[in-house]
Formats: sequence, C-alpha cells, structure tokens
Amino acid sequence: MRAMFLGALGALLMAGPAAAEQRHGISAFGELALPEDFDRLPYVNPDAPKGGRITTLGTAGRITFDSLNGFILKGVAAQELTLLFDTLMVRNQNEPDAVYSLVARTADVAADRMSVTFVLDEAAAFSDGSKLTADDVCATFDLLKEKGHPSYQISLGDVESCTVDAANQATYRFKGSNVRDLPATVAVLPIFSKAFYEANEFDKTTLTPPLGSGPYKVKQLRQGQFITYERREDYWAKDKPVNRGRYNFDEIKLLYFRDRTAELEAIKAGNLDLREEFTSKSWATEYDIPAVKEGRLIKETLPDDRASGAQGFFLNMRRDKFADIRVRQALDMAFDFEWTNKNLFFGAYKRTGSFFENSVLRASEKPAAEELALLEPLKDMLPTAAFDAAYEPPVSNGSGQDRKLLRTAANLLGEAGWEVRNGTRVNAEGKPLTVEFLIFAPTFERVIGPYVRNLKLLGVDASIRQVEAAQYQERLKNFDFDVAVQRFSMPETPGVELKAFFGSANAETPGSFNLAGIKSKPVDSLIDKIMQAGDRKSLTVAAKALDRVLRAEQFWVPQWYKGAHTLAYWDIFGKPETKPRFARAVFDTWWIDAAKAASVKRGP
Repeated sequence: MRAMFLGALGALLMAGPAAAEQRHGISAFGELALPEDFDRLPYVNPDAPKGGRITTLGTAGRITFDSLNGFILKGVAAQELTLLFDTLMVRNQNEPDAVYSLVARTADVAADRMSVTFVLDEAAAFSDGSKLTADDVCATFDLLKEKGHPSYQISLGDVESCTVDAANQATYRFKGSNVRDLPATVAVLPIFSKAFYEANEFDKTTLTPPLGSGPYKVKQLRQGQFITYERREDYWAKDKPVNRGRYNFDEIKLLYFRDRTAELEAIKAGNLDLREEFTSKSWATEYDIPAVKEGRLIKETLPDDRASGAQGFFLNMRRDKFADIRVRQALDMAFDFEWTNKNLFFGAYKRTGSFFENSVLRASEKPAAEELALLEPLKDMLPTAAFDAAYEPPVSNGSGQDRKLLRTAANLLGEAGWEVRNGTRVNAEGKPLTVEFLIFAPTFERVIGPYVRNLKLLGVDASIRQVEAAQYQERLKNFDFDVAVQRFSMPETPGVELKAFFGSANAETPGSFNLAGIKSKPVDSLIDKIMQAGDRKSLTVAAKALDRVLRAEQFWVPQWYKGAHTLAYWDIFGKPETKPRFARAVFDTWWIDAAKAASVKRGP
C-alpha cells in the first residue's frame, strides 16, 4: 500500500504559535523513548558494511508499473519510491508513533497542538546539489493538497496553510479538533523539489525520475519489468543518527512478475536474493529442495508485531443488491474458512474478525462502561448488534459445505426478498442475484472457487473475473466491482487514515480506500473520538467502540492473518540481532556479507 495517510499540514498566523517546546522528536502523546543525544536507532548495526546489490520484489500484489509518481491518482507507481525522498523526521520502528529529526533539526509543537514549527538542517540538499529549504517543504504541501492523490487530500483536510518563516524554518497551522496526530503526521511527508515541479507537471504520470534528497536515486528501469535504485555516496544525511547503520545496499533492484509461481521459481533459481512468501501452500510444500536442506537458501519466520489490520472480501454497498444487511450476512455464512485453512493453507492462518486484528484495539465481549459512554449517544443510529458482544464470523464444521450455515444463509436471502426460481435467486422483478469476484492474478482462484460453489448452491449467480493489473486498479479506483479482496494495515496509533478507509465523505471519492462505500454518522463520530483521544487508554476505548460498530454492519467477509513475515533468502546477508517491532526493515537494516556472497552456490 502507498504511505498515503501520513499527511496534513498547518501554517503560521501573524500572531505566531502558542507557547511551544523545542524537541528532537514528536509523538502523539508526547512520549519519546530516545534521548536527545541518541546516536543511532536501537535495531541497527552501526558498523554494517556498505556495498552489493539486493534483487527482490517490492510489496506483494503489484505486478506492473507505468509511473514514477506515486503521489497522484493516475497510473500505477513503481514501488519503494520513498527511497528517493527525505522527510522532516523519521519514525523509530520500535515505538508506536514517535518520529525523530532528519531534515528538521527540531520541532516546536504549540501547547494547544494547533501549530508546529520545524527548523531545518541547513546542510539538507537534493541529489543535484541544490539546497533543500522551507520553500520546498511548503511547496510540497501545496502540491499534495491541490493535486495529490485523494488520500493525501483527505489527510490534509484539517490543514490551513504552510508558511515559510525563514529559509530554514517552516510553520504549519491546523484547524478543528482532530489535531493530535498532525504534527507527527506532517513530519513524515516526502519533501519535493519546488524547482523540479515548476519545470515538470506534478499531476501527470511519468517515467522521468523525480529529484529527491533521499538515500537512493533511480539508476535504471524497464517499464513493468524492473527498477533499480542506486545508493547515493553524496547523500547529505548519511551520518545522521537516524541513518547510522541503515541503507547499506549499493543497489536495490525490484523485479516484477505476472504471478507468484514465477516469483517462486525465480527465488529457487537464484534470480532473486530474497522473497517474502504469502502463499501458505507454497511455504509448506514447495521449498523441499537441496538448497534449503543444505542451508544455502534460508527459510525464516520473523515476528510481525504490527496490528494485522483488515483483510477480507469487501462488498460494494453502492450496489443495491448489497444494501440489505441480510444479503451481506448470507455471503458471510457461505465462506468456509475452516475448510480453506485446513485444505489450502495447511493450518497456517487464524481467522480475522476485527478491523484491528492482533492488537489491543480489538473489541471482543460486550462493551464496557467506557465504550457505552461513546455508543449510547449514537444509539438511535446503530444496529442493536453494536451493543452486544462484538460480531465474530461464523465457524463451520470444516466440511466445505456446512449445511447448517448454508441453510441459515438461504433463509436470510429469502427474508431479503431473493427467492429461488428454477434454481436461481431472483428478486421481485425477476432479476438474478449476481456476485462477481474481481481479481488480477490467478493465485486467489483456488480460494474463491469453493466459495463460488457454495454461493451457487444457494442459487446465487457467482463468478470470478480476472482482469489485467492496470484495469484492476482503475476499476477499484472507480468502485467498478461487486467484491474485491483487500488488506488494510492499521497503524499502532490510528488516526486520520480511518477517514480514508471508513469515512462518509470519502465513500464516493474516486481512489478512496473506502471500498465498501460506508456512509455512517456513528462511524464518523467515533473516528473523531479516536483522533481526539488525549491518551492511549482513551484511544483504545474509542477504537474498540469503532471496531464493534464496523463489524456490526457486516460489509465484508473477513479472511485471515498470521502475524509473521515468512522470508526465503539466499545466505548472502548480514542483519542486526534484533528486528524492529513494527517493520520488516530489510532494505534499511540488512547488508550484504561479502564472504558469504562469494561462496554460496545459487540454484536448487
């Protein structure tokens, strides 16, 4: 997923910001684990050698690209473009939300959090040698606010302006009551070159490499096939504390494949150095080769402490056939996770039930008193299920066709007005109930196929539609689908990104991640409560209340999670002893072990 939800900027009024405290970092609740004089992030090897090239894949699910602009709605962007751009501050991946100085030497957050002033390092520079100034910071804000991807425009909604106070100082001012996260959020926006985008159109797809100030630049690419990033020897911030021991590869090459089978064969053949495996069947059965047995190709499972978020079949409620909750409930009953997990996934997964799965924000039993205090004022607009134990997806007998669940599903469809005529579910007008699953790669067919068969038993005209990757992205952007598979990863401190996922204002915004088309005043209200929470306890209460309300609406069929990274890689790497809690961190903390790389034999 693009790092879209890290935006929202503010500006300086003539009266100036309220009393502020100059600090080397920012967090939502003011807690910083690292002291002002820290010399490195806690999970790096500060003496890691530089050199070598890693050839791998980017984020799973992207099988092509046609643009080097990942900040607009148009096009399919290459992955890892953030390597090109510095930010005002950098996240410590051991803390839930804390960020520390990079381009900005200090941040002065007003006591009322309605403004923040950043003082920039005067050494900051772009890769062409031009200085990075406050003009570039504020020009970035203007571009993203006016022409950026809708997700940026959403996150920047409570930002009034960005003001250049001096060549090395910019102040942002916020509006409204949802300002808790905004200082840290703006601190991690990419910084563009104002001069570059005065000469180049920002809102156009392009394969011209942008001018950045980050640790890498684009070396070479072939559209839709590969892109290679090259480490900059002249990177201005390479000795900063937040960068010590990071960005150790001289080159990072990302290859693009049409399907996961080709990826798997590429890692076995030695054409890839590292691959994260997302198919449990492959992980369990398809690495039984001499290279693995001999320890040349390593299989490793790394813990993933991030909230697992929400993965499932999202139902497009903009379409009338999904408007009735009983139809959505019936679709939930027809998916047999227990059979799928046992027969297709080798028992590798747990069932997702929550939008904050694998985290303390997950709702479970009936709402506690603190949650009820938030829910009671919304009672007239909420389903009664929101006041009961949080909804959990049905548990089948694992047969693949649980008759009890299918019978319940059939009854629900009948109650919703979809009767069986000649074996087909039709409404009062005789129109059949059709459900099309939109995919862009064949991998998911083995999962959806049994689901489709169960729906057909109910008389539903269910089908799978595989389209080319670019068309898939366009159809999602324009909400042209019945059912789409998606995973949303929630941050440890959820905030403004919840508006993009679930906010009413974004239900009809092209490119929004509100795939189901949720329009709910209670949901909007609870999102505001999360964004306004003044401490973690209040945040947890509000998130649990939101979680149970979302689950009560049943606009998705939950899938699964595992809370781990399953990596296969050739034994050519060195890596720190401790992995950061909230990141895989391969690109910025691992390195090439020259002795291993020279001796390891590639191939099966």
